[in-house]
Amino acid sequence: MKFLHTADIHLDSPLAGLARHDAIAPHVTAHCTRRAFVNLIDLAITEDVAFVLIAGDLYDGDWRDFSTGLFFAEQMRRLARPCIVVRGNHDAASVISRELTLPPNVQVMSTRKVDRWVSDDLAVVVHGRSFPDRHVTEDLSGSYPGPEPGRLSIAMLHSSAEDPGEHEVYAPCRVAALRAAGYDYWALGHIHERRVLHEQPHIVFPGNIQGRHARETGAKGATLVEVADGRIVAVTHRATDVLRWDRIEVDLDGADAITDVAARVALAFDQSAAAAEGRPLLVRVTLQGVTALHPAFVADPAAIEAECRNAALGAGAEIFVERVIDLTRAPGAAGAGPAADLARAFADGLDDPATVERLLAEFRRLRQELPHVPGRAPPTLPQTLAELQALVPDAWDLAAQALKDDAAP
Repeated sequence: MKFLHTADIHLDSPLAGLARHDAIAPHVTAHCTRRAFVNLIDLAITEDVAFVLIAGDLYDGDWRDFSTGLFFAEQMRRLARPCIVVRGNHDAASVISRELTLPPNVQVMSTRKVDRWVSDDLAVVVHGRSFPDRHVTEDLSGSYPGPEPGRLSIAMLHSSAEDPGEHEVYAPCRVAALRAAGYDYWALGHIHERRVLHEQPHIVFPGNIQGRHARETGAKGATLVEVADGRIVAVTHRATDVLRWDRIEVDLDGADAITDVAARVALAFDQSAAAAEGRPLLVRVTLQGVTALHPAFVADPAAIEAECRNAALGAGAEIFVERVIDLTRAPGAAGAGPAADLARAFADGLDDPATVERLLAEFRRLRQELPHVPGRAPPTLPQTLAELQALVPDAWDLAAQALKDDAAP
């Protein structure tokens, strides 16, 4: 017997942080999460799994219209085998205002208590509890009743577990407590990177099925679990993504001609494409090292960005440059040190959709509070992601100068 464990589908959510949509072919970015979900259902059918577990965040938030729910229902009919769902922080009961009657093979676990799905034929029981609202801060794992003798016992939980702070904290729990609970398998969701927290019993984050921004790099998919004689014998990652994100760092130490830069960037693209398994690639390029070309990069950043895009076009694969970040230094300049890491983190800050929304909301609030000066047009404040991204170089210059001033004796 096999089953498929997936989570964090975020159905119909867009790709985030794309600075230049016009440079990327429309077929690459259109309906990515839907196409990845079709791949997921194809995988379930091909592997003839007995059931599918979705451990939260099936949806990204409230539906814009009913097409999202209709698509999911259509895929569930195509699946034609049990699918057990818990709601997470993005699709909590209080978040989703629209509902459709789901096909009978779908069971959404209760928000009021730990719910149960059982198959006598398979000798399997699944326990799980959905989020009633987004902000579940208590540890839910302690309310799970534990395994049932004679059945493979699985627990589903949307949780940040012991994440060190890279993700928002929801329903945190301790791995030691999950191990002690006695279940054969903990099907977790919320962390978008695949993580196996423990084996025997297996405690697994499958990651999301499709990377949606530049921090969600590498293969994305679901976890296929094989069971024999009532025991889990294999747990493997299976890719479902329709495009890949990658971040490449190109060392330009000693580069003194643009042809040298182009060759080094092209080599990095070739290596990245080899790992993408034939999928289109969205790549963030970071240039670093000491090069006499640094002043030219600063004077005309569009030129070096165009050179990177030109190298992508000649790579022999579908590679699209999402952004170019210049962290090079001129000969004789001070070493990079922690400042380069801070500059990289500063540039990456707008990858997080929640951060973008908070910043735009703050600018909207500021726009309303600014006094009107007769005869003078109101100041221009950013209203879109692209306008925020345009501010990053100047904002970093101000931040870097402030850091230097603070460090001065």
